[in-house]
Amino acid sequence: MSDDSQQEPVSHPASSRTPGGVPGGANSAESAAGGWATSRRRTFVLVWLGFAALAYVCDQLTKLWVTSTMVEGQRTPVIPGILQWYYIRNSGAAFSIGENFTWFFTLVMAAVAVFIIVLARRIGSFWWALGLGLLLGGALGNLTDRLFREPSFAMGHVVDFISFPHFAIFNMADMGVVGGVITICLLTLLGIPLGGRKAAGPASAAPDAAGSAGMGEPGND
Repeated sequence: MSDDSQQEPVSHPASSRTPGGVPGGANSAESAAGGWATSRRRTFVLVWLGFAALAYVCDQLTKLWVTSTMVEGQRTPVIPGILQWYYIRNSGAAFSIGENFTWFFTLVMAAVAVFIIVLARRIGSFWWALGLGLLLGGALGNLTDRLFREPSFAMGHVVDFISFPHFAIFNMADMGVVGGVITICLLTLLGIPLGGRKAAGPASAAPDAAGSAGMGEPGND
């Protein structure tokens, strides 16, 4: 008796693995994670630019107000015995330090600004964006004075006007620089890197390693 029944070909579902042997879902997850990280970093860069612009604009507007409403050497009490506006021109660094090295501080401020701009692409933390933004805005504020104010290009004197008793006279740019430096120092002491994620210590790494070891392939009975 002839066997007329023929075995139907068995169709196998298409493999979800890519030619390289990596599950397609894993590639999709990695792509999504990478896109999210890129978008997040761009957001922090915008935050950084916002704080830098805020510090710079506040500095330049207050200096414009001082130079247009006061004469050099004029004192205007704000809170008697505590705070006054005292318009002076400073050839040195922040808080009137190093008044005979104007050209040197011009170069330093320019180098600081360039360095911060280079670092900006790696910002992954709001607080780093705040610190570096304030630092950049303050540096650019005083650098603008040094480049374009009298007596000459790159030798300009910075406008200072905020005065407290027994303390150096300063401006909004100095406040931005100091605030940025303090923020960066605190982040460094707390171990928070520029990318925004605190490095895991040995205590947290050990459970992860144990968990990974326990997820091996099941053995055959």
